[in-house]
Order: sequence, then C-alpha cells, then structure tokens
Amino acid sequence: MREFFPEVIKELPEADIPIPGLTAFLSQDKNHQIVFFHFAEDVEVPPHSHDAQWVVVLDGEMVLNVEGKEHSLTKGDRFLILKGETHSAKIFAGYASMEFFADKDRYKIKE
Repeated sequence: MREFFPEVIKELPEADIPIPGLTAFLSQDKNHQIVFFHFAEDVEVPPHSHDAQWVVVLDGEMVLNVEGKEHSLTKGDRFLILKGETHSAKIFAGYASMEFFADKDRYKIKE
C-alpha cells in the first residue's frame, strides 16, 4: 500500500473503525469530526444513518447509495448526505477521502 496522507495527517489519532484494510485519521472538535480515510481493500458498508456527512473524494472510487439512489464518486467529487438519510457504499481499494461528520462522537480514538 502506498502512503497516501502526509505526516501532518498521519500524526492525528487513528479512528477506531473495525473495517479490514482501512486506515482512518481523526480530527476531533467539540461539535464535529473530520476523518481522513484510506482503503487498501474493497469494502461494502451496510445501510446506516447518522447526522450530516460531507464527503470529499481525494482518490479512487466509491459507489454510494443514498435513499435508494446510486452515485458513483471519483477523485474531486463532493457529496452531502443529510441528517437521517439511509446510505450504504461499495468502496474500492485505493479510495481516499476527507469526510466531515456533524456528529461530535461518530468515531472514537483507537486505543
């Protein structure tokens, strides 16, 4: 796996997300989180919902299903998932993104 993120991002705490092949770095604020994701393997994320999420694709490809509508996202694409919208995804190896979560505690820091 090639190193995608620079040291300044890799110095952030890792997010505790039990998905094989995923590396995720967490920037935490009192009211939101920003997570830097990199997937080394193909992954399917099952349907779920939470507070608003804004996705910025940095590299690779993801097929996102939001409320039954499919969206193919690649490098440079942005997408807003509104609070409570049910969504799932097929994420392909090499995918990297920066994602804003309106949830202040969506993910925990890996111990």
